[in-house]
Amino acid sequence: MIELKNLVKTFGNKRAVDGISFTINRGEVFGLLGKNGAGKTTTIKMLTMQLEPTSGEIFFEGHPVRGNEIFVKSLLGLVPQHLNFDLDLTVEENMELHARLHHLPKDERRKRIDELLNFVELSKVRAASIRELSGGMKRRLLIVRALIHHPKILLLDEPTVALDPQVRRKIWELITELKAQGITIILTTHYIEEAEFLCDRVAILNCGKLVALDTTENLCAGCSLEEKFIELTK
Repeated sequence: MIELKNLVKTFGNKRAVDGISFTINRGEVFGLLGKNGAGKTTTIKMLTMQLEPTSGEIFFEGHPVRGNEIFVKSLLGLVPQHLNFDLDLTVEENMELHARLHHLPKDERRKRIDELLNFVELSKVRAASIRELSGGMKRRLLIVRALIHHPKILLLDEPTVALDPQVRRKIWELITELKAQGITIILTTHYIEEAEFLCDRVAILNCGKLVALDTTENLCAGCSLEEKFIELTK
């Protein structure tokens, strides 16, 4: 589904991403783990074309990003770490705006918005201001807003940051449901137990380098994922 080949990103003399290569399979939940400054966000920004690689290549369904930007954007849904709603609009109006940006026809917009708000149990607050929503509601809305155009790939940048454990579990259930629908999910997180629960495979980055890539089961053989993470990122 996605392939990174010798991907490098430099900022001056600093190599934020240092020659990483891996593939992400269709329909899996793929975790990117690393301490602050490990290169996770830079990698996500290159995958979403917010940054251009210094060298190396990224392929989506066998197509290089360069020259196929519109095709790649049609595949992607991005859930940012920070909330970026228009606070002057209601829940429904935020969804409507995003649907229009993706050029969905009017009838399809209405159907898709209804479907997604029902999916995350937000239909009753569709006319509410964003300011009225709880933290968990806002996170669920961020996720379904990214799904408005039926993307095949969903990138989740710390989707449960600052949420309490009960709400975090609800987001986990939502991610599990999306995987069951066949969506390929890329997840960055600082919660090791989150990666252990959700991810089929995990890539661990340290100082821009790929230091481990395997299934959570294999990485946890003989120890916890947290212990393995600490060992590899000293």
